[in-house]
Amino acid sequence: SKVDFIQENAPEKIEIKTSLLAEIDAATRPDIVIASSSSGLPSSKFIGKCTNNPGRILIGHPFNPPHLMPLVEIVPNQKTEKSSVETAVQFYKSLNKRPVVLHQEVPGFAANRLQAALCSEAYSLVSRGIISAEDLDACVTNSLGPRWALTGPLLANAMGGGGGTDGFRHLLEHLGPATEVWLKDMQDHAFEFNKESLDALSTSVGEELKGKDVQSLEAERDRLLVEILKLKNS
Repeated sequence: SKVDFIQENAPEKIEIKTSLLAEIDAATRPDIVIASSSSGLPSSKFIGKCTNNPGRILIGHPFNPPHLMPLVEIVPNQKTEKSSVETAVQFYKSLNKRPVVLHQEVPGFAANRLQAALCSEAYSLVSRGIISAEDLDACVTNSLGPRWALTGPLLANAMGGGGGTDGFRHLLEHLGPATEVWLKDMQDHAFEFNKESLDALSTSVGEELKGKDVQSLEAERDRLLVEILKLKNS
C-alpha cells in the first residue's frame, strides 16, 4: 500500500466498523496509522479482529462541520502505541487542524460530552416551558458562545476569579455552594426522551424555525464561522 495515513469514515455501527477496520488492517502496512472518525464509539469496541497491528489504530474525530472546524479529537485505546498518537497529532497539524489528545477512552469523548451536557439542560428548560427555544439559543449566541469561543470555559472562569490558578480556585470556592444547588435541581429535572417532552421541545424549536430556510441558515453559519476563525488566527 502506498498510503501514509488512513481516515476511516464508516457509519457509527460497531459491526460495520469492526469488519471494515479488519479489512483495512489486513491490507495495509503495519506502520500506517488508522484513524476512525467515530464521534462517540471508543475504538476498543471495534478493533477485535485487527491482528496485523492494532497498536496503530485510534480515534481521529473531527467536529462538524469538519471542512471548517479546526478541532480533531485523538483518542487512543489501551493498545494504541504512543508513536501512533504522535503521528496523528503531526498529521492533523499539517492540515491546520487543532488536535486534542484524550488520555483514556470515554464514550462520546470530550467535545460531544460537553455538547450533550449543555444540550440536555437546554432541552429540559425548553420542554418544561421555562424559556422558548429562540431565547435559549440567544442565551448561548449572546453570552457563553462568544466568550467561550475566545477562551474556553476553564480559562474564562480563571479570568473571572481574578486570573491565574488562584483566581480559578477562588471562583470555584465562591460559586461552589450556589452551583451545587443548581446542579441538584438540574439532576432532579433532567430531560427525559419521552413523547410529552419531545413534543414540547419540538414545538418550540418549530416556532423558532418559522419562516426560516435551513439551507440559508447553514450558508450563513458557514460564512460567519470562516470570519470568526480568520479573526482568531489573525
